[in-house]
Amino acid sequence: MINTTPLIDLMLVLLVMFIVSVPIATHKVPLDLPGAATAPREALVHRIDLDAAGQLYWDGAAIADAALPPRLAQLASDPSNPELHIAAQAETRYERVDETLAAVRRAGVTRMGFVGNERFAEMMD
Repeated sequence: MINTTPLIDLMLVLLVMFIVSVPIATHKVPLDLPGAATAPREALVHRIDLDAAGQLYWDGAAIADAALPPRLAQLASDPSNPELHIAAQAETRYERVDETLAAVRRAGVTRMGFVGNERFAEMMD
């Protein structure tokens, strides 16, 4: 009977040598990075505020509920891809915030963030 243990050991050593000897150049990940000449552009930001009474404000100006969907649709179709920030006061009813978020989702806005939650992050530290 032939002892196969040395053959298996030889095979494993050859396998490890083959893996180590593969040129590192074949493990590149091609990336297209911007050049140094491009300056960072300032992102356009719109803001929705909700006060304790549930009143909507678009960039600081009060708007009616019916005026929100057209503005959100315009924001979603803007080719510059602006951001939308939403801030609600602590006393604002959750139902009102939920209605606003549903309108944002229906409009197809994809870049959105919540503003004013910094106090909760400080509480977690």
